[in-house]
Amino acid sequence: MALFDFSVEATDGHARAASFTTAHGTVHTPVFMPVGTQATVKGVLPETLHRIGAQVVLANTYHLSLRPGADIVQEAGGLHKFMNWDGPILTDSGGFQVFSLADTLKLDPDGINFRSIYGGEHVRWTPESNMEIQQKLGADIIMQLDQCAPYPAPRDFVKNAMELSASWAERCLKAHTKDDQALFGIVQGGMHLDLRKENIRRLNEIGQKNLAAGGRDFDGFGIGGYSVGETHEQMFETLGTVAQSMPQNKPRYLMGVGNPTTLVRAVHEGVDMFDCVLPTRTARMATAFSSQGRMNMRNAKYTHDYGPLDPECNCPVCQSYSRAYIRHLIKCHEILGGMLLSEHNLFYLLNLMREARQAILDGEYEAFYRDWMDSPAANDY
Repeated sequence: MALFDFSVEATDGHARAASFTTAHGTVHTPVFMPVGTQATVKGVLPETLHRIGAQVVLANTYHLSLRPGADIVQEAGGLHKFMNWDGPILTDSGGFQVFSLADTLKLDPDGINFRSIYGGEHVRWTPESNMEIQQKLGADIIMQLDQCAPYPAPRDFVKNAMELSASWAERCLKAHTKDDQALFGIVQGGMHLDLRKENIRRLNEIGQKNLAAGGRDFDGFGIGGYSVGETHEQMFETLGTVAQSMPQNKPRYLMGVGNPTTLVRAVHEGVDMFDCVLPTRTARMATAFSSQGRMNMRNAKYTHDYGPLDPECNCPVCQSYSRAYIRHLIKCHEILGGMLLSEHNLFYLLNLMREARQAILDGEYEAFYRDWMDSPAANDY
């Protein structure tokens, strides 16, 4: 397969098992991607990520551009060498972080002015400068700069954000010149299906226009603007149609979603890729994922419980450490407690997607989906 080739190997209903090639390896989907905001997945070593089967790691353009700075990362040899991760890396554009800082934000059609959360200095981004930053960081997959509308928001606001995002997508595509780096466009439009479909149409048109001019098309598409305040049911009112309206020959990436049940449902609707801080953030809050639902490891009932976190899990943590020991670490504020729970929670989602992929390859995803939705865990996430 050539660089950035996307091949659908099997389908079951709308669910897809596919492969996407990058300069640092092939990604097999459906896939959950651990988030390493500051070029590190909090509390988890790169070798541990390899051990539990992580394929892609994320890093954040907003944070890394401010600290340590894209030039330093480039000087170090790019993100792969800087963070000692030899697999594929994806960087988001940082637009979500910028637009969440509404009190310091000034927006115009050409770009964004904002203030650094670290030193308070004024920063300006345009689609072109954002592409330059992400090219210096050197990830295998990068995202266009976009405006993510919150929920709820007036339709006119969401429509304007979608139109600005489409305009910036065209500029990002023209500015992106790194041949060994995939660029994904992002579909916005909030909970308005007509705006979502219009954005998909615009992105396809932009890609074809750039191809005709001797450039490149988008290598895949992100689905942004979900998990921003709406309920899961509100998201699923439109998500399936949005995913299925996207090109069949490109990866579909639902951004910022890591709830296990949401992943299983979104795969059922045709989504390929996911990321979220949820597994590591909840781990630092003493929460473990399990086949029976979430477990609060501060709970006194685990004091004398010497069994594994989840008897149905074969991760290294469940094979080696007891609930009682992990509760002890948490109660004593030992760093290892959060590290072990982070490793377990990440394995849980990575393995869930591995099982989903195998079910699709076996033509059994509908049964897998029904079994999950009927399981004790389904309603606890």
